[in-house]
Amino acid sequence: MKLTYRVEDGERLGALSWEFGPGWRMISSAMLGGGIGPREWVLNAQVVAGYSRMDPVEHLTALGPAGPGVGMLTAASVERHRRAEDGGVEAVATVGLRVPTWAAAPEGVPDAELAPMIAGTVNIVVTVPVAMTDAALVNLVMTVTEAKTQALVEAGFACTGTASDAVCVAVPSSGEPELFGGPRSLWGARAARATHAAVRAGAEAWRPHDAGPEEAGE
Repeated sequence: MKLTYRVEDGERLGALSWEFGPGWRMISSAMLGGGIGPREWVLNAQVVAGYSRMDPVEHLTALGPAGPGVGMLTAASVERHRRAEDGGVEAVATVGLRVPTWAAAPEGVPDAELAPMIAGTVNIVVTVPVAMTDAALVNLVMTVTEAKTQALVEAGFACTGTASDAVCVAVPSSGEPELFGGPRSLWGARAARATHAAVRAGAEAWRPHDAGPEEAGE
């Protein structure tokens, strides 16, 4: 993982990047490179809080290297990312919680996070050292998301996340694939613990730095 900076919209913005190279499969909800398939890199790029560009895929393509990859955006400070490891699984989370929200919200109630488009975001990148079937990858994304929500609630945020969270799980493309990715499977449990630790640390560190008195519940 590498941390770099660029100047954009008059601000110094960071980006986290992973250069895996060939031989990896990923599952992601990201705008660029989402879905399941062979991917060679991941980019988690910070943008300004008032980000309003309507071409995020093109933007991420320009920021990332050549070849197939996964690109995510966040208004959270990527230099304050949190990393955790458990049994060979690594999770890295960037946490922005200016507008925490519940997944099941009443219909027709506007979410302040969507205007501007990305006011905060919880982005998670998980690396697992074993191959997985498509079904196990889907299950693992569920597990990672559940661990994220557990961490946020335990950190004192009444939410399941934000409206623009993204996740990416990277696994080798070769080897006997694991069939399960749930929280009680071997690799699912490790991914859950690593994700929980990274997000919990990010949530607890975010509050005093980024939240105003009202947002911090003070």
